[in-house]
Amino acid sequence: MTSLTLAYPDSTIHEATAATIIRVLEANDIEPEIVTGPKEALADLLHKGEIDIYVAAWLPEEDASLLSPGITQLGNLFRPEACCCISDENSPITSLAELAQNGAAVSRAIITPQSLAKRMQHVLDAYSLADAGFTLEVLPDEAALARLNAALAADTPSLMPLFQPCFLFHQGGLRILNDPKKAMGEEQEATLLLRAGVRDELETDLLDELDELMLSAKIISAMDYAMRVEGMSADEAAEAWQRGKLLPR
Repeated sequence: MTSLTLAYPDSTIHEATAATIIRVLEANDIEPEIVTGPKEALADLLHKGEIDIYVAAWLPEEDASLLSPGITQLGNLFRPEACCCISDENSPITSLAELAQNGAAVSRAIITPQSLAKRMQHVLDAYSLADAGFTLEVLPDEAALARLNAALAADTPSLMPLFQPCFLFHQGGLRILNDPKKAMGEEQEATLLLRAGVRDELETDLLDELDELMLSAKIISAMDYAMRVEGMSADEAAEAWQRGKLLPR
C-alpha cells in the first residue's frame, strides 16, 4: 500500500495530532489523502470503510460512537482529560469541593464549551454550585475558548472548563481544580482507529512505529499554541516538536 486516506475532525488539537502521524507515514513513503470535517460526517465515512486511519479517537467515553465491528485501535498517543480550572494559578482554591463555600471571589458565570456542557452540568449538580449562584453560559467551542482566553486577563477569577490538551494550558496562568467526585469524568486514551484490513496492508515496521509513538497532552498543547498564537502550520509545529524547539527534551 502506497497511499491511504487519513481523517481527523475540524479542530486544531486533532490537526496537531494528525500532523505527527502524517510525518511518520511520509517518512515511510506513504502520501496520505487527507479528509477533515465534522466528527459526525467522519464517523459515517469510517463506518462505511472509506477512511483508512482516523486520528484520533478519545476512548472509552468521548468517542465511543466511532467504534463498530471490524474497526481496530492502534497506539496510545496521549491521555486527554476534561478539567475544570480556575484562571488564577495562585488561587487558594484547589478543589471543586471548596467552591460552594469558599468561592465568593470567583465569577458566577461559567463560560462553557458546548463539548463540555454535559460534564459541567454534572459538576454543578455534584458540588451544589447552582445553589451557590453559579450558572453555565454554553457557547460553541471556538467562541468559548476565545472568551476563556480573554478571561485570563480579568481581575475576577473565572472557572474554566477545558479539555486538556489545549493551547491555554501551554500559555499558563491556570490551576486545575481537584475533582474528588470525578464529575468531569475519567482520563481518556487517544488512539488511532483503523478500518478493517488496514493492518494486513501496511508494513509491520510502520505499524510498530505508529503503535509506539508517544506524545502527551503537554506536547499537543504546545503544538496547539504554536498554531493558534505563533501562526505555525500543523506540519511546522510537528517539525518544531521533533527538533526539540517547542518543549525542552
